[in-house]
Amino acid sequence: MPRMSMWCAGFVLFSLAVAGCGTATDGLEQSPAKSSSATVAVGGEPFSLYTHCGIHELALGGRWYERVGDALDDGHGNPPQGWDNPYQAGTLTSSGSTVLFRDHAGHREVFQLRPGATRPKVICS
Repeated sequence: MPRMSMWCAGFVLFSLAVAGCGTATDGLEQSPAKSSSATVAVGGEPFSLYTHCGIHELALGGRWYERVGDALDDGHGNPPQGWDNPYQAGTLTSSGSTVLFRDHAGHREVFQLRPGATRPKVICS
């Protein structure tokens, strides 16, 4: 396969993966992460946060939000210790242009709306 075709195929697969990252669930689906990461009820809307390359941003209702205080990772592009990989199950609560992610492990992360954003700011490989 020519190099450009391989790149395009890889980009399409990545785009499909990102499109499914951090989407709200109806509470009946289990997170793609290990079984201990099943969606938990801590108030708000059940949500699986994509953490594979650290905690940067999330998509909700067709809008993109980025973590307040910059990215949260282990310094090597991975989620910090204590976070599941590639997803962390929890809930989202929104208020105006702010979204709060909470989970059973006690994580509380605030995300701020990126007005006009139509795709992720950070591409995780």
